[in-house]
Formats: sequence, C-alpha cells, structure tokens
Amino acid sequence: MLPVFLIQTIPAQETYSLRHQVLWPDRPLASVKLTDDEQGLHYGAFYEGQLIGVISVFAETSDRFRFRKFAVDASWQGRGVGSALLMEVIAQVRTKKARILWCDARLTARSFYERFGMQMEGEVFYKSEVAYAKYRLEMTSL
Repeated sequence: MLPVFLIQTIPAQETYSLRHQVLWPDRPLASVKLTDDEQGLHYGAFYEGQLIGVISVFAETSDRFRFRKFAVDASWQGRGVGSALLMEVIAQVRTKKARILWCDARLTARSFYERFGMQMEGEVFYKSEVAYAKYRLEMTSL
C-alpha cells in the first residue's frame, strides 16, 4: 500500500531547505532562492507532518505557467511524491485555464515528465555541467 501524502500550499521560505538539500547541496542556500518566489505558488508534500517534497509554480501569462525548483527528499524518491506534486500542479493550473505548462529540468528526469504527457522541446543545455532540457505540456491535449 502506498503512503498517503498531504499536499498543501506553503510559503516560499519553507521550500528553501529541501530545494537546497536535493537540487544544489554544494552551493550556498541563496542559490535556490528565486527573485520572483513571492509571486509564485508553492506546494509541499507532507508525510506524517514531515516536508518531503516541494514544487513552485509561476504564471508567466494568463494561460502559460512554469514550474520550478521541484525537489523530493532522496529517501522518498520513486515512491509517488513527485507524481502527486506534479498532478496537483496540473490540476491547479487547469482550473486557471492554462494552455501551456512547462519547466526546465534535468535530462535524467525525461521519462518522469513524459509519463505526464510532457514533451522535450529544443536543445539540451547545461547548468554547472548538469544536462537540462525544456519540457512542455499542452494542456489542451489532456
């Protein structure tokens, strides 16, 4: 039986520790803070009160949304936390009449995003020697 996660909105500041631990632990904490964090909507996945996953979503236009800083505690990866968070974001942006949802994500996560109907778009690029790609979901295709 899969654990049940509670997904809820959280303040940006509550995402920073997990973002740092998972995404860029070798960089200063400030490197995981975004200048537009206060304009975003941030979701946390909780299990028995412990924050185990985060994702932040930003409206670029009225129908185009981007998610960023998607991180799941290493001990919880592969157990449905990321899927639950991404499904919540998809559901929420759908209520806002989103046409496009996209992200820049590590190339190693390609199969994860493809399971949600996201398509890789453009060329692979690098951030600190880590391969990234843009993934895009046309909401009308759902």
